[in-house]
Amino acid sequence: MMVLITYDVNVTTVTGKSRLRKVAKQCVNYGQRVQNSVFECLLDPTQFTELKHRLEKIINPEKDSLRYYFLGNNWKNRVEHVGAKVGYDPEGVLMV
Repeated sequence: MMVLITYDVNVTTVTGKSRLRKVAKQCVNYGQRVQNSVFECLLDPTQFTELKHRLEKIINPEKDSLRYYFLGNNWKNRVEHVGAKVGYDPEGVLMV
């Protein structure tokens, strides 16, 4: 299933900046950054549960927020891209 993960981490403190880096690092491990604080993640239910648990251990729920948008398996029909960055196919071949 495709999950869009967005976050807003309060970076007015040193600990906030650290949380922001940690959240981004976890998201990079599971998906593709499509905007500064937005990731598209192609996950199975176990991976989603694991990522959600990791992210929610990092954030401070009194100052930060996470949002999960479930686009499902038919996500290609639900995503439209316009603009500078070229879209990508997470199910396609990765070139390294």
